[in-house]
Amino acid sequence: MRIVRLPGIHHDANAVLLMGEREAILIDSGTAWYQLLQQERIVGQLGDEVNLREIILTSRRYPFSGGSASIAERFDDVPIKVHPSATSSLATGDFFTTWANRYDSDMPVINAVELEFGQKIELGDQSIEIVEAPGPSSCNLLVHIPSAKTVIAGALLPRADRPMRWDVPTGNLIDGKSSLEYVKTLGAEKLIPMHGPSIKGVEHISETIDRHITALQDIIENQGVLPRSWPKPAHTSLWHEPVPSWPRKEQETNQAEGNSLN
Repeated sequence: MRIVRLPGIHHDANAVLLMGEREAILIDSGTAWYQLLQQERIVGQLGDEVNLREIILTSRRYPFSGGSASIAERFDDVPIKVHPSATSSLATGDFFTTWANRYDSDMPVINAVELEFGQKIELGDQSIEIVEAPGPSSCNLLVHIPSAKTVIAGALLPRADRPMRWDVPTGNLIDGKSSLEYVKTLGAEKLIPMHGPSIKGVEHISETIDRHITALQDIIENQGVLPRSWPKPAHTSLWHEPVPSWPRKEQETNQAEGNSLN
């Protein structure tokens, strides 16, 4: 299996291609703003030999879902799969619960299929686990590829240096801390956040997650009140910005990032 991160542009979340020899799965789509470019990037990675089989969205939020309908149509109407609690919002093009209104955008109607949890998804001879990870929203998911020791964390870990938001509809601070604690038990060697480059190395990932957990625990103990030094997040932001800033070791790149698992 090849795992290819397609870096998010502007407000877009990172999209990730999981590629077998003949079929591929797209995790998240980005917004509807850059879909021609996104489709070109996907086609460039798939080539002539690999077909896109399905799209899985880790969140109903517009930065993850907005472009999925146009991508699905481009690739012969492949199914779009989501958490069961997200299907009605997407089917009605609800721009409030999807946050499309925060980006001054319409929300395309997305006829998505409910995911069944507890069943592993097979891609070639590799298994993919889709796990409920509430905190940023009730519909939040993470993707675990055990054989690649890789986790796609999405909104649960927006960036290495930016903790998730929970102070939004269906967000939950305590659930978010529990979901992060679960991620830590997976022993991942590569963690793909919502934005920015992958976080690599067991020790680095563990340190990063611990920093996020500690921050959330301190806020829980402070009855949900943010540290005074932290600014109010922008209305489009899916993260908080700590002050002083947290360290960030990675370097940004605009190139697709991938690795292979044989």
